[in-house]
Amino acid sequence: MKTGFVDLHIHSDRSSDGDFPPAALARMAAEAGFAAIAIADHDTVAAYPEALEAGSREGVEVIPNMEVTTMYEDREFHVQLPFLDWTSDRVARIVTRVAESRWEEARQRVANLRALGLNISWEEIKAASPGMAPLGVTIARILLDKPESRRDPALAKYYDEEGFPLAPAYFYRDFFLESAPAYVPKRHIPLLEVIEEAPKVGAVAVLSHPGAYFQNTTARDLVRLKDAGLAGLEVYTPYHEPEQTRFYAEEARRLDLVLTAGSDFHGRVKPHVTFGLIKDGGYEMVEALRARRPSP
Repeated sequence: MKTGFVDLHIHSDRSSDGDFPPAALARMAAEAGFAAIAIADHDTVAAYPEALEAGSREGVEVIPNMEVTTMYEDREFHVQLPFLDWTSDRVARIVTRVAESRWEEARQRVANLRALGLNISWEEIKAASPGMAPLGVTIARILLDKPESRRDPALAKYYDEEGFPLAPAYFYRDFFLESAPAYVPKRHIPLLEVIEEAPKVGAVAVLSHPGAYFQNTTARDLVRLKDAGLAGLEVYTPYHEPEQTRFYAEEARRLDLVLTAGSDFHGRVKPHVTFGLIKDGGYEMVEALRARRPSP
């Protein structure tokens, strides 16, 4: 049986908030000694086929994946689709549907920032986000990268030398979270719908970082999602404190969900998440997920 470390949740520059091209990630994975990785970009499969070709060159198995932004009981949930048929029309329809809601959300966020007196335009955001809907941290990064923003007293705290590497994340918290001044209500595709769609695109549904502050997934949630077809749970992630890791590991085993590991590596927007940070994932996770795939 194949062995080795795996990281099933990595983002490339095909996500609007990722920094590294797929080929670079495959090379980094080989250098770090990973047996397999999954590039799970936000709401896009644009990393493929480049990622698969690069993995073949580097001797690292690359598992097609995508992280879909969804809604469940008025909360934003992220769900992965490892092994998906990235060429299928069904996947294309999911991508299109989520992109439309993402673009509208971004436009409203920029309008709200302008109404607050911040110096940012929709034209700037579009030019800096070719072909992909900009996420909240992407909008924050574009704004904070502008030289004139350093002269804005309202933004001064984000340029603190110690905190600046995490400034886009802090800005997102201060401006885009619910009850924040530039908050936009989310209208993404329902989580249960994506879980139901997973086997139809050759994938298994894996819930990302269940303990993330915006998801706060409960044991009750997991029971309902399992009944709907959820197959895996990302237990080992930088989002989780040790007690959360223990809780979700116990729940996953109780519900017969595959435990997975993912760093959620992006690059600059998450400087505290370095490549190869998570070493809790073994190739047996890949085998377990593969065993849950639907029959052709």
